[in-house]
Amino acid sequence: MRTPEILVQFSFRIYGIEMVDIRTFDLNLIRILDALLDEGSVTGAASRLGLTQPAVSGALARLRHALGDPLFVRAQRGVVPTPRALDLALSVKRVLREAEAILQPSAFDPASAQFQVSVSASDYTQRVLLTPFLSILGRDAPGLRLAIRPLLGGSLLPLMARGSVDLALLTLEEAPEQLISRRLFDDRYVCAMRRGHPLSAGVLNLDAFCDLKHALVSPQGGGFRGRVDAALDVLGRSRHVAVSVPSFLALLDILAETDLIAAIPERLVRSAPDLEQQPLPVAVPEFTIIAAWHERTRHDPAQNWLRARLADFAGAA
Repeated sequence: MRTPEILVQFSFRIYGIEMVDIRTFDLNLIRILDALLDEGSVTGAASRLGLTQPAVSGALARLRHALGDPLFVRAQRGVVPTPRALDLALSVKRVLREAEAILQPSAFDPASAQFQVSVSASDYTQRVLLTPFLSILGRDAPGLRLAIRPLLGGSLLPLMARGSVDLALLTLEEAPEQLISRRLFDDRYVCAMRRGHPLSAGVLNLDAFCDLKHALVSPQGGGFRGRVDAALDVLGRSRHVAVSVPSFLALLDILAETDLIAAIPERLVRSAPDLEQQPLPVAVPEFTIIAAWHERTRHDPAQNWLRARLADFAGAA
């Protein structure tokens, strides 16, 4: 950090090592000295700083003691600085400017920055959002290295806390409540099938839907039930799930090569030219994809830029 270096330099030049210990000196006195130099009066300095006149007078007394000089003497109107105070003026301004610069958010230029971000996402959000977003990143932030990881479920929060993952793309329901989040987009389920499927030209009613063989994604592997089955249960109906796969990308290939159908997110179907869609004959709730991150990166300028750019891209896609 630069702050100690600046203040040590200040103590060397102004106070002298033998006179003042920077570790015990009240640094607020520097602001008061600057205000007195600018205003030329205790009253004016007090008004500028939002302090009382006695408080500024007390601070001036402490400055005089620390520096071994009167610093200001009374005049017909206000106070005038001594030669020692005038000699300090430029140094005081410089130190305050540098201190203010330290407290300002660091500037971030994506075009020249070299940085790395780790994103946890399902293959669905990788396909419909991250893959097309890469062309934007390559153009606007050529120095970015993006590490894309699978969606990590229950281990996400501790991984984010220790910095192994910076950003997660997941549904609102999947996100740990301790994370900060931002909505990216909404999606809905449709019935997907290969182009030229025997039922692609007709209207898919509930009976036909239940009679056909289905495929679905089971992220943990081995499952044969999903959101559609819960909706069918309400109607007292069921379907035959013939194939269960662990990823959406595998499911797209299966649908393109077989007569199986599947209820999948509409954006995913739009990304697969070999597939077409029909409305589901059963009501399945829409879902929301969000970006989620840990408090650790809330104020990081590179992370803030990436999150904002991603949100803009998701909203326009």
